[in-house]
Amino acid sequence: METIGLGLHFEDLWLGRTFQTIGRTVTEADIVNFINCTGMVEVLFTNIHFLQTESDIKGRLAPGALVYTFAEGLLIQATMQHTGYAFLNMELEVKGPVFAGDTIHVECEVIEARLSQSRPGRGLVRTRNKVVTQNGKVVLIYTPLRMVKCRKAA
Repeated sequence: METIGLGLHFEDLWLGRTFQTIGRTVTEADIVNFINCTGMVEVLFTNIHFLQTESDIKGRLAPGALVYTFAEGLLIQATMQHTGYAFLNMELEVKGPVFAGDTIHVECEVIEARLSQSRPGRGLVRTRNKVVTQNGKVVLIYTPLRMVKCRKAA
């Protein structure tokens, strides 16, 4: 019987390939749970009065780390089940805020794809991931390098 929901193999991630994930709305509960789980109790995330009176950012702000982890979750569900072997490194840039009620998705482009020289049957894939809100605003860009399973041994 076929198993569905498995990730993409190295051969599916050719240079220049683009795709996007489904969307996910960031809720108040998500923000509270993330802050409590991580201990990120900065006033930007825990003090509504501060946000209203002193902050340059108005509204119920989500931590950039939460936005990044949600983006990774959307990608992992869609592309890496059983095929993603290692997260090796990345650069990350926060471009703008995400607020409770915003819906985000990830637009992904393969910018590097090569076979591993030290690990036969594995490829190294770097993507440029843009996290985009429902209004089309890019709020986060990151470029992870991952080790990915090949369909066939090299």
